[in-house]
Amino acid sequence: MNSREIVLRTLEYSGPERVARSFDDSDVVWCGNTVKTYATPWKKIDDTRWEMTDEWGNIWGRIDSTSKGEVVKGVLEDVEDYDTYEFPDFSNPRDYQTVVECKAQNPDKWIIGSIPGFTFNIARKLFRLENYFIKLMLDTEKIHKLHDRIDELLIDMIRNYAIAGVDSIMFPEDWGTQTQTLINPKLWYEEFFPRFQRLCGIAHEFGIKVFMHSCGAIGAIIPGLIDAGVDLLQFDQPTLHGIDNLASYQEKAKITFWCPVDIQKTLQTRDEQKIRVEAKELLDKLWKGRGGFIAGYYSDNASIGLDPVWQQYACDEFIKKGRRENYI
Repeated sequence: MNSREIVLRTLEYSGPERVARSFDDSDVVWCGNTVKTYATPWKKIDDTRWEMTDEWGNIWGRIDSTSKGEVVKGVLEDVEDYDTYEFPDFSNPRDYQTVVECKAQNPDKWIIGSIPGFTFNIARKLFRLENYFIKLMLDTEKIHKLHDRIDELLIDMIRNYAIAGVDSIMFPEDWGTQTQTLINPKLWYEEFFPRFQRLCGIAHEFGIKVFMHSCGAIGAIIPGLIDAGVDLLQFDQPTLHGIDNLASYQEKAKITFWCPVDIQKTLQTRDEQKIRVEAKELLDKLWKGRGGFIAGYYSDNASIGLDPVWQQYACDEFIKKGRRENYI
């Protein structure tokens, strides 16, 4: 059973021979595209500040050489500015030739096409988050039209990735703080749920799966994400949601969770036994030998202040215990 078959069986709950994983000899490979955008690499401005420009033209800043940073200046000053703003063109199939090359180099892997977000993750950066929320509440109709424009770009990306041969798309969409969703769930269901439905539906029409990463406590919208058609949710803090709560969603739908041992709680204990116990709990409650779980790895140990050895204990547990014969 090769990597692609293991991931597919994981998503279908049809009994992969071992747990799928994104570390060591990872079962998944990411592919991008060669669309011409506004992006520039990170550049050190002074002793305490780094800056870069993202694909949309937003300026990002950070205070070290490894963290993800945040938008410090959005490319749009006002919602009307998008009328004259030139969005990158994602419609040319030739810009996705990288997927063909990636598949040729990794014929047995699950191929993921990277997307910069769905509607919210892109729109919020164009203004910075706090400005975006003001416009979302006060300029609702204008923001709605901007969202429509972004969705058309996303449809181009989904279509071209699918035609090029990816197995799934994956995007980041951070919807929560440590205690609640960033907006009222009622507003999410009104403005964003139909967009998720449409975009996931198009992906599924093309025969590819939809993977989403999110940070924060988003329990209020997890049922909506599942109903909209998200096939996999990637969480770095499974205990923030509650592992039992995540398992309860799997009783109603074939949703797959992709998680490392919790990066803010359990890994921070630097306690080998606690780390191994949580890795085993994730397998016992979310994978069960049938699928529904991918063993994850947080790639930026430096930014969370950890020696890689602590995650290695989790990886070791996932590999040793994550075999189907252990659950028969």
